Amino acid sequence: MLSEPRSGRLASWGNALLAGLVSPDDAVLAIVGEDAVHRVEGLPRESGPVGLTLGLGRLRALGVTGLRVALPAPGHPLGLSGPPEFNKRALEAEEAVVCHGGALGLVPEVSTVGPEGDEHVEVVWHCLEVREAPPADVPSLGEAERELAEALREATAVLSRLDVAASGPVAEAAIDAYRARAEQGREVLAPGYPPRAVRVLELAQRIGLLISVAFENGHGGAVSASEMASRTAALRPVERTARRAQVAAYNAFVEERERGR
Repeated sequence: MLSEPRSGRLASWGNALLAGLVSPDDAVLAIVGEDAVHRVEGLPRESGPVGLTLGLGRLRALGVTGLRVALPAPGHPLGLSGPPEFNKRALEAEEAVVCHGGALGLVPEVSTVGPEGDEHVEVVWHCLEVREAPPADVPSLGEAERELAEALREATAVLSRLDVAASGPVAEAAIDAYRARAEQGREVLAPGYPPRAVRVLELAQRIGLLISVAFENGHGGAVSASEMASRTAALRPVERTARRAQVAAYNAFVEERERGR
């Protein structure tokens, strides 16, 4: 939850590109981020992998008008609609992009290549057929915002009682890094997204950060088995809620356009 999903960047900036709000160069630059290169493999009418610019153009030519995000986890096919082969690949990657207006989906395969000390990240987006159906368990933006606020209040109360709220040098460093990144004025979402989607995504990412820090820093003050179980029980639903909110925010571009028609 701490890092921005690559599927989120692809959907966000891909939507802005498809809507004519950004140039192909700007969209690809934002999607690739700190990675070395992104390619798309398995596109209809293409015999091999193609660059991201050509890949997005091909999707447009195939009738794709928007991109949605899926962030599935075991037992929670969030944002998926099938078939089983695509769902399996998406679950293994823990993320995927589902095309609107074309029965296609994209699942990233991330590889670190190069000699030690000079490694770089390459991403191949595997294009597969998907079932055209409503995505699973995706709330509206309004629902996501309300759920986030409620889940955060409940989890904070439990964690405070167990003395396991994120604390200490490691937690403080992670939170400081998040704040520094936010203060740099980074674009949370590409142009064209409603302000509420930006607000929901920022809150979901902030909550995801706290959950990550809490899980990565031992059991805090929870010393008994029952306290550890209570801690996990408090965090897991919040993590699930934050993932649902992220998907709702990334998918808001397509949902808003559909409602406007």
